[in-house]
Amino acid sequence: MDWSIQEIAKMAGTTSRTLRHYDDIGLLKPSRTGVNGYRYYDGPALVQLQRILLLRELGLGLPAIAEVLGRETDTVKALNGHLEWLGQERDRLGRQIASVQQTIEALKGDGEFMAQDMFDGFDHTQYKDEVEERWGKEAYAASDKWWRGMSSEEKKEWKGRVQKLGSDWIALAGSDAAPDSAEAQDLARRHVEWLRGIPGTPSATPGGDIKGYVIGLGEMYVADPRFAANYGGESGAAFVRDALQAYAEANL
Repeated sequence: MDWSIQEIAKMAGTTSRTLRHYDDIGLLKPSRTGVNGYRYYDGPALVQLQRILLLRELGLGLPAIAEVLGRETDTVKALNGHLEWLGQERDRLGRQIASVQQTIEALKGDGEFMAQDMFDGFDHTQYKDEVEERWGKEAYAASDKWWRGMSSEEKKEWKGRVQKLGSDWIALAGSDAAPDSAEAQDLARRHVEWLRGIPGTPSATPGGDIKGYVIGLGEMYVADPRFAANYGGESGAAFVRDALQAYAEANL
């Protein structure tokens, strides 16, 4: 049994365009192509797509995903590893939920907070091993030191900058501007400058593959609904991706 590209896109919460791109770069090949030119996917192809989406959840770009898939050829073993990570993530989210519920009850009641419980599950180091494996220990240490060294006001300012960048992208994507227009390219420049300000990323690391990093991030914005939401949805994320790719090809 196999499924059409449209069926797979709908089931996986992605787009036919993304699946075609995965085919073009050799990340996910269809099991067959019909006489009408449509791509079809069988069970093993669906397993491959599931692994790709799980690796996306870890924040890996497409080149890194291809590297992992090529290295970890034992699918069952790899999925067991993903399952273990998902279980840990489920437990962490459960602790966060309980923590926030306790805070709400304290705010509604006597206002007495249990400080030792308020931040249970809020561990920004949860992806430490994955980051160190992909980019090295120095990269993780640099980004961790940067974030910990910020004051509350600096963190608030940084988050505000991120929100402003997202709202500007949404506004431009909803206009008649093209991804390679002067307005979009200026916004792409701002986006790359923002990335360069985050220590530990390839964009801020001397000799890092900033071009591949920027293009890979653009693809991730479209493929992952959580990131797409920051840009007004899938169409907005696609606009951002195309603008970043045009900027990267011309300037990086």
